[in-house]
Amino acid sequence: MTLSSEEIANLDQELSNLQPKQIVKAALEHFDNIAISFSGAEDAVLIDLALKFNKEVKVFSLDTGRLHSETYEYIEKIRSHYDVQIDVVSPLAQELEPFVKEKGLFSFYDDGHNECCSIRKINPLKRKLKEFDAWITGQRKDQSPGTRNNIPVFQEDSFDGANGKLYKFNPLANWSSEDVWNYIKMFDVPYNPLHAKGYTSIGCQPCTRAILPNQHEREGRWWWENEGGKECGLHAANIIAKK
Repeated sequence: MTLSSEEIANLDQELSNLQPKQIVKAALEHFDNIAISFSGAEDAVLIDLALKFNKEVKVFSLDTGRLHSETYEYIEKIRSHYDVQIDVVSPLAQELEPFVKEKGLFSFYDDGHNECCSIRKINPLKRKLKEFDAWITGQRKDQSPGTRNNIPVFQEDSFDGANGKLYKFNPLANWSSEDVWNYIKMFDVPYNPLHAKGYTSIGCQPCTRAILPNQHEREGRWWWENEGGKECGLHAANIIAKK
């Protein structure tokens, strides 16, 4: 399916006033070849919603090789709790091994996280997304005011899909963190135990730490770098739109 700019804008407008459950339902109705990207609490909410409409929904997760042990256990918890297959996608050895050999395991503390994230996260994501026509993410506008405050509910992605064009749904775009956690508590959705230890935004273990009271949830990510867009590039369209 290829949509014009007008069709994309119209569908985004149509969906923007709906609740996440309705948006997920619409996403699954518009695209058969669609998947949910899973890594954290928001994505678990999406899985919980999607399974109400399609028991065969596709889910994938990126394994960078540097995740917390709690995160690996959480992936398995979601798999067993929902009886859903999760395709775990890893970086290519031919890209990762030369990088580690040349720069070691903690080069990002010296020269920034972008190169490491590209090899461990972005490239595996690009490969995986070429299997689909659309994907569903847990992005919220309030997660990162610098890069996510204008994300639409529906958009054309900057990455390529199975037939060239790739589309992205952000059903939780207009929800707050409180909305997400209210849903998790109400429907007993499993969550990463690191959240109970002060971790609000969870990525790779060396690049994530707990935050202090009143800090923004993304301040625990890449804390040694200058303040600004706390993004790794998984949602490259956000960075492009910001420029």
